Amino acid sequence: MKKFILGTAMALVMSTAAHAETVGVSMAKFDDNFLTVLRNGMTDYAKTLSGVTLQVEDAQNDVSKQQSQIQNFIASKVDAIIVNPVDTDATTAMSKLAADAGIPLVYVNRQPVNVDTLPDNQAFVASNEQESGTLETKEICRILGGKGKAVVIMGELSNQAARMRTQDIHDVIKTDECKGLEIVEEQTANWDRTQGADLMTNWLSSGIEFDAVISNNDEMAIGAIQALKAAGKDMTKVVVGGVDATQDALAAMQAGDLDVTVFQDAAGQGKGSLDAALKLAKGEKVDKKVYIPFQLVTPENVKDFVTKN
Repeated sequence: MKKFILGTAMALVMSTAAHAETVGVSMAKFDDNFLTVLRNGMTDYAKTLSGVTLQVEDAQNDVSKQQSQIQNFIASKVDAIIVNPVDTDATTAMSKLAADAGIPLVYVNRQPVNVDTLPDNQAFVASNEQESGTLETKEICRILGGKGKAVVIMGELSNQAARMRTQDIHDVIKTDECKGLEIVEEQTANWDRTQGADLMTNWLSSGIEFDAVISNNDEMAIGAIQALKAAGKDMTKVVVGGVDATQDALAAMQAGDLDVTVFQDAAGQGKGSLDAALKLAKGEKVDKKVYIPFQLVTPENVKDFVTKN
C-alpha cells in the first residue's frame, strides 16, 4: 500500500511538472504607461493560470540588452518567449535565435519587421495600426470640418507603430473629405511626454500656427497639452488627439483638454500574447497575426473606457 501511495504521489508531481511552463518576457521598457498596463495585464493573467511562471525583464529601450535577454531565456531553457521589441527592425535576428533553439516566440504590441515571414512557432499579437491613426485623424478631420492646419508628433521612428500611424495620418488627409487639412510641422518626440512638451514649446516659440495636434500616442499629446496650457493657449481653440486611451489621457479628455484618443486594449494584448505563447509551447497552432480591435474614444463615450486601461 505504501509503495502504491508513494508511486501515485510521484506520478502527480511528475504530471504537475510536465504541465508547468516558464515564459521569458522581454519588455522594451518598464517606464512607459501603456506598456506598464500591458505588462500588468500579462502578469495578472499568469497568476490565474496553474503552473505558469513568468520571467519578466526590462530591456530599458536598449536593443543589445534585449537580445541578451533573449539569449539568456534560451540558455535557461524557457518554454516560450514573449518580446515587446525595442526596435522593430531588429526582430529578424531575434526570430532566428529562438527558431534555432526550438523555442516558441511571440511578439506583442509592436509589429516585427519580419511579421510576414515568421517561423512556424512564432506569432504576433497586437492591434492593427492601420486602424489607430486612421480613426484618430478622421475624427480630428470631422471636428475641424475637413480643413485647417495641423502639427504631427511622431513616436520613435525605429518603431513600426510610429511609421504606420504617421502614414495613416497622411492617407486620411489625401481623401476628399479631409484634403483641406495641411500638415505644417511633423517631428518625433519618441513616445515621451516630456519630449512632447519640449517639442510643442519649440513650435510655439517659433510662431507656428495650427488648429490641431495629431500625436502618435497619448503621452506625447499630454506633453503638448501641458506646453499649450503653460503658454496660456485656449484649449477650446485647438484640437488634440492621441492613441492608447491611457488613464491619464482619459482624465485629460474629461477635463476638456484632449479631444480624441483611440482605445488600444493593453491588458488584452498582454493576455493574448501569453495565451499564444502557451499554446505554441504545447505544440498547438496559433494564427501568425492576432489582432485586437481599436476603438475610437471621444468626450461622448469616454466614461465607457475609464476602467479599461
